[in-house]
Amino acid sequence: MQTTLEPYKKGYFSVGDGHELYFEVCGNPKGKPIFYLHGGPGAGFSENSKKYFDPKLWNIILFDQRGSGKSKPFASLKNNTTDDLVSDINKLLSFLKIEKVILFGGSWGSTLALIYAIRYPEKVAGMILRGIFIPGKKDNKYFFGGGVKQYFPEVWERFISIVPTQYKKDPASYYFEKMKHGMPTEKEKYTYEWAYYESSLLKLKSTPKEVREDMKEFSYQSLSPLEAHYLLQNCFVPEGYIWKNIYKLRGIPTTIIHGRYDMICQPQNAYLLHKKLKKSKLFFVVGGHSDAHIKRKLIRETAKMYSKVSF
Repeated sequence: MQTTLEPYKKGYFSVGDGHELYFEVCGNPKGKPIFYLHGGPGAGFSENSKKYFDPKLWNIILFDQRGSGKSKPFASLKNNTTDDLVSDINKLLSFLKIEKVILFGGSWGSTLALIYAIRYPEKVAGMILRGIFIPGKKDNKYFFGGGVKQYFPEVWERFISIVPTQYKKDPASYYFEKMKHGMPTEKEKYTYEWAYYESSLLKLKSTPKEVREDMKEFSYQSLSPLEAHYLLQNCFVPEGYIWKNIYKLRGIPTTIIHGRYDMICQPQNAYLLHKKLKKSKLFFVVGGHSDAHIKRKLIRETAKMYSKVSF
């Protein structure tokens, strides 16, 4: 029986709209299915994405969302919305003949997991969520409006320094415009700097060398434009969408893990989510967005979830 992290099934499947998505399935084909939803949007999954799961227990499903990773066309913004991604999850599950899963997602992956579960609660046996991001004007303004500068002033200064004075009130829109319509050198510069800004905030302490190493985990050429594309459209959901529909998730066992000093996704969202979900557990870990000990906690709690859910 297959019990390694090498995929026993992989390839591309067409979801229409000109998109072909790359997927892998690994671990135990007879194990409980767990669906990994990567962050960004636009980051894609990597080999490290598989390390949260015991391959002897889990049937592990991973895919690169539209425009991300190995999916084609690369970095495409066309026909790329949250509704499209929710539909893609269903198409992949149908293709794999899997009716119900545990959702595992961090950052944007937590957002996508929550939205998918709101739409299809009957298909979700449980959720493991890290770094809760809730689309909304307040959170977007915090991250790309200078909210982090009181803690990481040098990081914010680098990000904002290449934005002309008249655009400093809305730097995300300026970056996005340059990523889409700038000269080739400008596109490269603003795409890189957007990703460098976010990567500088992943941990409580990072050297420039460590930031560059973290950036090797994903392609900034896809993450930056896709992330801007989604955030500037409130992730293509109405303001307050998740909070207004959270009652649909109250029967789903949920584990929430969040860095106490997360500079990207505000800890208060994790706390509010926990308060609204009666079947949830919340763990605040001393760390930032994705420090090593947060990852270790995720591995432990994922193992515990296996015995708690039934299909």
